[in-house]
Amino acid sequence: MTTSHKTAPPRRRGGKVPPQRRGGSRRRASRARGGRGRARTVLIMALSLLVLGTAGLGWLYLKLNGNINTFGADGLSGDRPEAGSSKGENVLVIGSDARVGGNDALGGGSKDDIGRSDTAFLLHVYADHRHALAVSIPRDTLVTIPPCRLPDGSWTEPQQDTMFNAAYSVGNTVEGNPACSQNTVEHLTGLRVDHTVVVDFKGFAALTDVVGGVPVCVPQDVYQKDLNPHRATRGSVLFAKGEQTVAGQKALDWVRIRHGIGDGSDIGRIKRQQAFVASLIKKVKADGLTPAKLLPLADAATKSLTVDPGLGSADKLLSFALSLKNIDLHNTKFVTIPWRYQGARVAVVEPDASELWAALRADRTIDGKDAGGKKGKKGDADASPSPDTGRDGPGKGIDVSVYNGTTTPGLATRGAAALAGHGFTVTSTGNAGSQNHANTLIQYGPGRQAQAETVAKLFPGAEFQALTGPGINVVLGEDFAAAKDGASDGPTSVPTSVAADARSADDDLCSNLSYG
Repeated sequence: MTTSHKTAPPRRRGGKVPPQRRGGSRRRASRARGGRGRARTVLIMALSLLVLGTAGLGWLYLKLNGNINTFGADGLSGDRPEAGSSKGENVLVIGSDARVGGNDALGGGSKDDIGRSDTAFLLHVYADHRHALAVSIPRDTLVTIPPCRLPDGSWTEPQQDTMFNAAYSVGNTVEGNPACSQNTVEHLTGLRVDHTVVVDFKGFAALTDVVGGVPVCVPQDVYQKDLNPHRATRGSVLFAKGEQTVAGQKALDWVRIRHGIGDGSDIGRIKRQQAFVASLIKKVKADGLTPAKLLPLADAATKSLTVDPGLGSADKLLSFALSLKNIDLHNTKFVTIPWRYQGARVAVVEPDASELWAALRADRTIDGKDAGGKKGKKGDADASPSPDTGRDGPGKGIDVSVYNGTTTPGLATRGAAALAGHGFTVTSTGNAGSQNHANTLIQYGPGRQAQAETVAKLFPGAEFQALTGPGINVVLGEDFAAAKDGASDGPTSVPTSVAADARSADDDLCSNLSYG
């Protein structure tokens, strides 16, 4: 068997390759160059996409930043509760019915009218970032509005027994005065407000559109006259009884309706607003925070908000929003500040309110759990229950009025909480006639000396003063302001009167919608 062998063509003189071999080399070189060319094309395309993507993100970042309005920190009080006065974060959320920026078309009224707050709640985000409690403050609540900054740079005098929503209107500007509202809440609660967020009509309507509407439950047919009581006739039906989804103007109309449902009060409306916010949170969580959902939501949200400087950029605002993602619906609670009617206005009920602020300061949940652990730490929410609030303690049956005799904000609230924690009944709180008391003073009327001495056990070193009138007053001094232990601790559980009326974000849509 023979094997044939192909012989290579002879190489020409000079080592040059014959023409047929040169053609093969050219083809191979061409293929190599083509491969390198394709690689360069792919690389150029990748770099182009990266540049375009980075530019797009930069554009989006600048767009979101450009949407955000901030109010100046120069209007915040220089005499605030200490930073870290509670373990968690406190965020004041204000719904404004200011008529500027096209809001007059949605809410009626003149665009030149002064800014007013229509609704407000203090959101306490517990330190474990797995629980949150929103405390609604009725706009007619009688409070002390502390000194607030006017547009000309001067500061007002304190205003006692004034409706809460008047704080937002201090200065009579169309934009309103969110800093004054923040000062007022800090004075009322003794808690440091870490951030303040204002949402206007237009932004609220846009938010509900972006999420595709919010499910609500209408307890009865609602007519045009219920929204506008100045109408001569009741008009046509705005909302038919039953469950439905509302967005835009319809959503705004729903949360603004006050008359014709329940007792027709602002307190009753707060119930429905709490249910609406709970439903909105539930809808956003159900949709998921995917980029397709998050970006339109972020765009609408940043357009609708006026915030404090601490939230005045897109990254800060989005970072704060995403920090709430682990709070589940059942642990998101809504309550109203302890209240009672005082004529046509609303008065704060003590000692329940002071107990509520003390519980938030200690990061205790509605059911008494300690939620003050680090973010995401397993088991923080299952810590031991809070201690007994002491309603049957040594102060049972003794009525006391508490006054702040210093310039330290929130001191009367602290003192009231301390007394309530040992069974005393706090009948009122406020500022003393002078704020220069170095030592705590216990004043008592005829026949009350023994009870005054019982009170004094909570305030070591307190001085006594006999009065001709009845009752017992505690005027807190700098010694109490400086105290770190003992009476200043106070009770650390939410009072039953508040907890019993709480709403969870996962509650039935049609439950607990009014007081009447």
